[in-house]
Amino acid sequence: MEDAIVKLTSKEGETFDVPRKVAMMSKLVKDTFSDDDDEDDEEDETEVKEVPLPNVTAPVLKKVIEYCTHYQDEEMTPIQTPLKSGTLDELVQAWYANFVKVDRNMLFDLVAAANFMDIKPLLDLTCLAVSILIKGKSAQELRQMFNISAELSPEEQAEAQRENAVAE
Repeated sequence: MEDAIVKLTSKEGETFDVPRKVAMMSKLVKDTFSDDDDEDDEEDETEVKEVPLPNVTAPVLKKVIEYCTHYQDEEMTPIQTPLKSGTLDELVQAWYANFVKVDRNMLFDLVAAANFMDIKPLLDLTCLAVSILIKGKSAQELRQMFNISAELSPEEQAEAQRENAVAE
C-alpha cells in the first residue's frame, strides 16, 4: 500500500500521479480514501484512485505537491507564536522560506489551495508569509494589494462617522 499512487486532478483536468503518502498530507484526500474504504472493503488496494480538485489550478497544484513531497523528507519546524522575528528565514527552514517567495497571486492561491485541501502545515506557512507581506502596510496599500475599493457610498460614510464619533 506504501507504493500506491493517487491521481490528483486540477481544475483544468490536468492529472498528477502522486505517491499516496504524499497525497495523504491533505485531509481532503485522506477523507476521500476513508469514505471509499468504507464502501469497498474488498477493493484491490493497488488500484489507483483519482481525486478531483476543482478549486485548485494546475500550477498551484504542482506547488502543493512540491511542498508535500519535500515535507516527507524534512518536516517544517512548527511556527512558534508569538512570532520572534519578522522575516521568514528566521522562522522556518531555508527551503520553506524560499518556497513561499513567489508572486503575490500565487501566494494567495496557495493559501486557498492549502485551505481547500486541508493541509495544515502548508496553510500555516502561507498565512505566515501573507502576514509578513502585509505587516506595516498602510490601509491604502492593503486596499491596493487586495483590490478593495476605498470609496464608500454616502450612507456607508455617514454610518462610519456615527460609529466612530468621539464622545464629547
